[in-house]
Amino acid sequence: MDYTTLGRTGLKVSVAGLGSGGPSRIGQGAGLSNAHGVALIRRAFDLGVNFFDTAESYGTEEILGAAMKDVPRDSVILSTKYYSQDASADRIVQALDDSLRNIGTDYLDIFHLHGVLPEDYDRTVDSLVPALMRERERGKFRFLGITERTSADLDHVALTRALGDDCWDVMMVSFNLMHQGARARVLPKAKKRNLGTVIMAPARCRVSTPDRLAQAITALAEQGALPPAFGETDDPLGFLVHEGGADSLMDAAYRFARHETGADVVLFGTGDLGHLEANIASLLKPPLPKADVDRLATQFGHLKGIGLDQGRGYQTAVP
Repeated sequence: MDYTTLGRTGLKVSVAGLGSGGPSRIGQGAGLSNAHGVALIRRAFDLGVNFFDTAESYGTEEILGAAMKDVPRDSVILSTKYYSQDASADRIVQALDDSLRNIGTDYLDIFHLHGVLPEDYDRTVDSLVPALMRERERGKFRFLGITERTSADLDHVALTRALGDDCWDVMMVSFNLMHQGARARVLPKAKKRNLGTVIMAPARCRVSTPDRLAQAITALAEQGALPPAFGETDDPLGFLVHEGGADSLMDAAYRFARHETGADVVLFGTGDLGHLEANIASLLKPPLPKADVDRLATQFGHLKGIGLDQGRGYQTAVP
């Protein structure tokens, strides 16, 4: 495993982070047992992963806790989240206490205010952050994080504002082959300010499934967001797979995110042990060839919202 420092937290984190949300929810999405989820998490740990993320809304905090029961607490970084929208300060504190109990730990390494919307940012900072800082002083968590609402904030407005405030230690930002806006708007500034970054949705749904991605790109070409030629091929990203390049589209997606300047941890979710091992292997490979990364930026850098939410289709936008 490769490790890096998560910004100003000083935490030594694996570049591969295992998430327990998304469509898989470490097997829960497919109806697999809690024991399966525990085994998957332990396998990730055995492979060197030490960054594990969950959330109250995922229903997987208890599974993570069970997997970590016999693991030395200082050998793992535990991260969880709670949706900030419409939550009161009292509710946020209760959510933090609930997560501590669910996971079975005395403290969390990172507690994130989850899915902060631009229009709710001021209230979040003015009301929720002070309440959490008091809990931090009591030792309930070490570092405060913020996550964006992926498909609802395609221009990273909330995180752009967060970059101007000193209360945040870590931020989760969406970034993938077809949604590259964080390269200009978030990651360089986070690096300059020494904030830890966790990449979300590096290979979700349409980005990770060639036929669905081809359908989305055809639609984009029909809408005029891409040149017509993109609608005439069923393998629009085939140029990434070649000798000296990626082995597959999934391999390309993870390597693209992993080696972006300013990215610390790349978060992925899965309920399959084989996928777990393959994803980690990709994250440990060298960067994609520069020519391929440049071509991705030139051809797709203006797009927004592709592959962020399994429940949505696709969205198009240009700067």
